[in-house]
Amino acid sequence: MRLFGYARVSTSQQSLDIQIKALKEAGVKANRIFTDKVSGSSTDREELDLLRMKVEEGDVILVKKLGRLGRDTADMIQLIKAFDAQGVAVRFIDDGISTDGDMGKMVVTILSAVAQAERQRILERTNEGRQEAKLKGIRFGRKRTINREQLLALRQEDLGASEIARRLNIARSMVYKIQEDEKAV
Repeated sequence: MRLFGYARVSTSQQSLDIQIKALKEAGVKANRIFTDKVSGSSTDREELDLLRMKVEEGDVILVKKLGRLGRDTADMIQLIKAFDAQGVAVRFIDDGISTDGDMGKMVVTILSAVAQAERQRILERTNEGRQEAKLKGIRFGRKRTINREQLLALRQEDLGASEIARRLNIARSMVYKIQEDEKAV
């Protein structure tokens, strides 16, 4: 029996350190830890695919938490079935469950449904929060770096769009866009 580990975070800004540390403490060798920095809503993950090719019958895959392997119930069931067909068990360290037996597979299926429902609730709350913020006038996206007042002042001096763009080191189309935005207000 060989131990493998799998760790995943959703974005490149997040850290895998805590998961990797837990996997090493559980006895997984560093060269057998596979990591992805991508959403768990899809099983199309480079390192997960590599892990699936490396494991053999009798191997065990350790994952810190159920949600790290995946968020979608159907995908989780599919993954667990694929590993089971290979004779590979998956154990979730923090959740204290394993796919070793029928009961373990059932518990994982139920918990993955809960994880998917939680993901859906998070998305709904996020969207509701964004809509509320928009109604309050909060703007999303990058902060403006163009001095609009300076642009409009130059326009008052009867300078053309090309000259304003050159002076402010911006695209001429941006000059037109800002002028249109101002007319709309």
